[in-house]
Amino acid sequence: MSMAQQAAPAVSTPPAPGSRPSGGRTARRSLAFRLLAQPEVGVFLGAVAVFVFFLIAAPPVRDAGSMANILYQSSTIGIMALPVALLMIGGEFDLSSGVAVITSALTASMLSYQLTLNVWSGVIIALVVSLAVGMFNGWMLVRTGLPSFLVTLGTFLILQGANLAVTKLVTSNVSTDDISTMEGFDQARAVFASSFDVGGAQVKITVVWWLVFAALATWVLLRTKYGNWIFAVGGNKESARAVGVPVTFTKISLFMLVGFGAWFVGMHNLFSFNTVQSGEGVGQEFIYIAAAVIGGCLLTGGYGSAIGPVFGAFMFGMVQQGIVYAGWNPDWFKAFLGVMLLGAALINLWVRRTATRR
Repeated sequence: MSMAQQAAPAVSTPPAPGSRPSGGRTARRSLAFRLLAQPEVGVFLGAVAVFVFFLIAAPPVRDAGSMANILYQSSTIGIMALPVALLMIGGEFDLSSGVAVITSALTASMLSYQLTLNVWSGVIIALVVSLAVGMFNGWMLVRTGLPSFLVTLGTFLILQGANLAVTKLVTSNVSTDDISTMEGFDQARAVFASSFDVGGAQVKITVVWWLVFAALATWVLLRTKYGNWIFAVGGNKESARAVGVPVTFTKISLFMLVGFGAWFVGMHNLFSFNTVQSGEGVGQEFIYIAAAVIGGCLLTGGYGSAIGPVFGAFMFGMVQQGIVYAGWNPDWFKAFLGVMLLGAALINLWVRRTATRR
């Protein structure tokens, strides 16, 4: 399936038979515009430009170990950016996704340690909690009609306060206890936080999961009825409802997918560091949303892909680590982030105007 089909909404009107350009030069220009109008192409070119820039400006980036670190940073952002992107294509976004990662990790850690359970028990309960948070966000949205900004901002504040208060209440500290000696830890670590050798570099398992989730999300968007529903509710939910799309189910399930992503990244954090700081996660939601926007997802919904956020997350990881390898002040990362986000917003604006131009 072509890249042009990846970004297309579920319901579209086919062009008139006579609208196809007949001249070779006109056709080439039309093809170029169609390619540039795809969210994946712009961010791919941007990712290549950033990669080449840091290859020149930061020689350590050329080392296999450095590239493994860059991919690792990208994967921890990219795993969450994927469900966030699907949610944005569906016309919503989630401000609670950053702290929800920490909520999931805290739940698994404290339940396992305080109740002396096998850590897999904590992992499963944390999954239920994360899905419940996503379901709550989606249910509140469709039940009240409030904007997702207000609903998820409220959830963000609730989770942020609960993370700190409950952790202090249970552990008398702002962090959880070390669970590395508990039953099931080694097996869980192998799933969520292990690494393997590739050419002398240690590659984290999250890189593999990131690519697997990206392939799965792409298949869902392009090959399934559910993918059509996502595009439809993001484009115009009332029109989608009129043609039989289950809008309520689609919206709630998209928020639950974000909850699943938060659970997975939370488990990675827990089994990477054995303990969790309850105050972390604040601000990460903007990183996830920005990676999706840079990847070509429109804030207005109904447009985007799963491949674009992969390149968007890679740009984040490349810039974040590239600045360090170049020996620059890491505070510049936020400045680069702002430039990339503003540039992506302008490109997306041009794409939208180009796509709707007759």
